[in-house]
Amino acid sequence: MLSKLRGKVIVITGASGGIGKEIAIQSAHHGARLVLLARSLDKLQTLKESLISQFGVDVYIYKLDVSDTEQVEKVFADIHAQVGTVDVLVNNAGHGTFKEVLDTDIEESKTMFAVNVIGLMACTKSVLPDMKRRQAGHIINIASQAGKIATPKSTLYSATKFAVLGYSNALRLELMADHIHVTTVNPGPIETNFFNIADESGTYVKSIQKFMLKPENVANKIVAAMLTNKREINLPGWMNIAGKWYTLFPKITENIGKKAFFKK
Repeated sequence: MLSKLRGKVIVITGASGGIGKEIAIQSAHHGARLVLLARSLDKLQTLKESLISQFGVDVYIYKLDVSDTEQVEKVFADIHAQVGTVDVLVNNAGHGTFKEVLDTDIEESKTMFAVNVIGLMACTKSVLPDMKRRQAGHIINIASQAGKIATPKSTLYSATKFAVLGYSNALRLELMADHIHVTTVNPGPIETNFFNIADESGTYVKSIQKFMLKPENVANKIVAAMLTNKREINLPGWMNIAGKWYTLFPKITENIGKKAFFKK
C-alpha cells in the first residue's frame, strides 16, 4: 500500500468510467480522499457507494462538464470549501473521433478542443493558486501517444493531445520552483468505451485488439507515480520507442509505417 496517498485529496475528472474509474479504485485502495467529477452523476454515485463500502474512504462527487469553464470555476470553489486543499489533480476527461479532415466540421473541432484542452487548462488553473501557496501538489494530464505520432483520421484528436503535451511541458517548467510536479500520461489504445464513439465501425479495434492496454494496468502506473516528479508515463514501451524514432526520423517513419498508420 502507498502510504504517501493516505488522506491525500485526489481530484479526478472523467471519473465515471475507463481509466478515470480505475484510478479512483486504486487510489481508494491506498486510502486517498477522492473527489470524482463527471457529467454522469448517477454513475459517480454508484462508484462512490462501492468505494466507501469496499475501502471506507471519503468520496465526494460533483457533476461537471469540463467544457463549461464557468461550471469548472464554481465546482472547484466548492471543492476547496467543502473538501479542502487538492494534493493531486488528474485531468482525465476527454474524447476523440476518427475522421478525415473533410468529414470533420468546425463545431465538432471546437467541442473537442473545449473538452480536451480548454477544460484541462481551466481545471488546472483552479487548483494552482492553492498549490503555489503551499509549494506542493501534482498535476497529472492524460495525453496520448497520438500527441506524439499523428496518424490519418486522427487529425483533430492528435491536435488536441499535441496541445496538452505542449501546455504540460511549459507548465512543468513554470512550476518547477514551486515544487509542483507535472506528469503527462501517453498511452496507446486502451480497452475502454472511448472507442464506442471514436471508432464507430469497430474496424480499428479489431485490427489492434491484441495490442490494447488494460485500463487497470494504466491506472496502476498513474497511481504509483502520484506525488513523485515523474515527467512522463509512456505505454506501451514499444510505442514509446516508435515515438522517439519518429521524432528523430519523421520522413523515414512515415514511409515505412504507412500501412500501420492507415489502420483506422
